[in-house]
Amino acid sequence: MEGYVPEGGYNQQFHGQAAPSYNIRVTDRISFNENHPFLEDFIFLKEKVGDDKNTIAKASVPSPNMILRQELLANDGTTKIYEIYPDLKDFYHDLAQTYKDVIKAYYEKGCRYLQFDDTNWAFLADADKRKALQEQGIDPKNIARICTEIINEALEEKPKDLTLTTHICRGNHASSWLFSGGYEPIAEELFATNYDGFFLEYDSDRAGDFSPLRYWNNKNSKIVLGLVTSKFPELESKEEIKKRIKEATEYVPLENLSISPQCGFASTEEGNRLTEQEQWEKIKLLQEVAANVWK
Repeated sequence: MEGYVPEGGYNQQFHGQAAPSYNIRVTDRISFNENHPFLEDFIFLKEKVGDDKNTIAKASVPSPNMILRQELLANDGTTKIYEIYPDLKDFYHDLAQTYKDVIKAYYEKGCRYLQFDDTNWAFLADADKRKALQEQGIDPKNIARICTEIINEALEEKPKDLTLTTHICRGNHASSWLFSGGYEPIAEELFATNYDGFFLEYDSDRAGDFSPLRYWNNKNSKIVLGLVTSKFPELESKEEIKKRIKEATEYVPLENLSISPQCGFASTEEGNRLTEQEQWEKIKLLQEVAANVWK
């Protein structure tokens, strides 16, 4: 794969500050490079964490579905995916195999908590994006099923002592966003993936209600409710957070729930419009609510 600066600018429009013009594209059959710099980043982090038994070094990587989206759903006209993969089933298989190798490589470096970040699900849930895909003759429901299959194939050989989660965000750049819409259109396919946990954005009305959680049926997995925004410094009400947690228990038992910020504080180098101290206040708020709810 290669990164490049597209002539027409970044192919997704944020509702707020524009993101830098930088895309990726597939240039040949996909495989994993064992010298990938992300692995060196993880080794550095793990060394800093050291042997503290109360702390774990967590790594996050883009989901394979992000590559699928870039090539098939949101490409800027430069894709050569159909030349490289005349049969797209081979593309899907290579994506899954590549991420099998990613998982193995991280595990061998001592990683026991890995996360696939995946805004593609939010893309597929957005009504405007779904309409645009349908106008191109693409069935969003079928694509969602393919995404499930890719993820589950990638996870087939996941070691039992490795926690592997996913995070779904609707875009997070300089306190702005990309997509809007609840999880209903993709919930059935999303919760058919064999992740150990699902970090779900739930900090605004754009994320919809909790009813799509009725499709969750993996009692060994966690649902992490992103009830606190990372986009703005104003602190949420503790009582309102606890109220929303209780609402979510209509679909998922409390012991399978957790809470978190809805996304990272700096998904891009510009960061969000919070100071470092305001970020820590958000984390402290989450810890206080968690200590009170999960006694």
